[in-house]
Amino acid sequence: MPLLEIKDLQIEFGSKDKPLRAVDGVSLTIDAGETVCLVGESGCGKSVTALSIARLVPSPPARYVGGEILLNGRDVLRMNNSELRQIRGGVVSYIFQEPGASLNPVFRVGNQIKEALKLHRPDQATDNEVIRLLDLVGIPAPESRMRDYPHQLSGGMQQRVMIAMALASEPKLLVADEPTTALDVTIQAQILELLLDLKKRLGMAMLLITHNLGIVSDIADRLAVMYAGQIVELAPAAELLRRPFHPYTRALMDSVPKLGHETQRLQAIGGTVPNLGEWPPGCRFFPRCPNASRHPECANTMPDLIELTPRRWVRCLYAKELA
Repeated sequence: MPLLEIKDLQIEFGSKDKPLRAVDGVSLTIDAGETVCLVGESGCGKSVTALSIARLVPSPPARYVGGEILLNGRDVLRMNNSELRQIRGGVVSYIFQEPGASLNPVFRVGNQIKEALKLHRPDQATDNEVIRLLDLVGIPAPESRMRDYPHQLSGGMQQRVMIAMALASEPKLLVADEPTTALDVTIQAQILELLLDLKKRLGMAMLLITHNLGIVSDIADRLAVMYAGQIVELAPAAELLRRPFHPYTRALMDSVPKLGHETQRLQAIGGTVPNLGEWPPGCRFFPRCPNASRHPECANTMPDLIELTPRRWVRCLYAKELA
């Protein structure tokens, strides 16, 4: 049984008279110890999907109108508030993209980590455990750093504190939502290397949310590509990166600069992700698809997500031509 199993998840915003579907039939599994990367542009529904795992998208304004979210076989959408408090942190923990906005500026970082310990491991809510966690995430001189306020730390150090807080409850699933976006390239590499090392040492599963396919090759077991509220391609990471099938996945990969290749101009994906409530009636990528002129029928026909080859799922009417 998978650690996490999302089945046909549907989440809406707006009024019931004019619903805006942000997540539309997403299905995804994560096994214990596995790393899955959810990739796509801003506005595709990645963060809403990730937050829904622990039902952190408040309802209202959101409405969970269909599907299931099974954590260890239990449906999160049917849990009461007491059960939700147990899984938030205890089973699934989050790391967000803006550590400076997530940390409380008026409390020392050691006290903020200790607060997480008191909630989920009260027996271990000690300075020694805080020091151990800070040391685990690679913060030098943790005995003195635990007394610092967030503004006294660099962005990379703040993110390491956030990771320590997430690990304090010893979760089975770590959700990292764009954890390197606000950091420079060198620090990005350090944080990703740290996450990969911690995952191996602690045996956690991980869901990494990103818009950049260039950072996932060394960390992902499987890749799920999301566009306009739907999964459009899902495959083992090495296979997908070697040979992407969906036109959107190919466009994302073409937009990543490649080391050792001289180029005058980076490839951009024309247009933008459609707004909620303005999705085209057929394939949602059709208005931006480079193959649109050859396949006008895609404008009015919604493709299904089909298993094209074993473990390779693609949402495209012409998927067989792509294989």
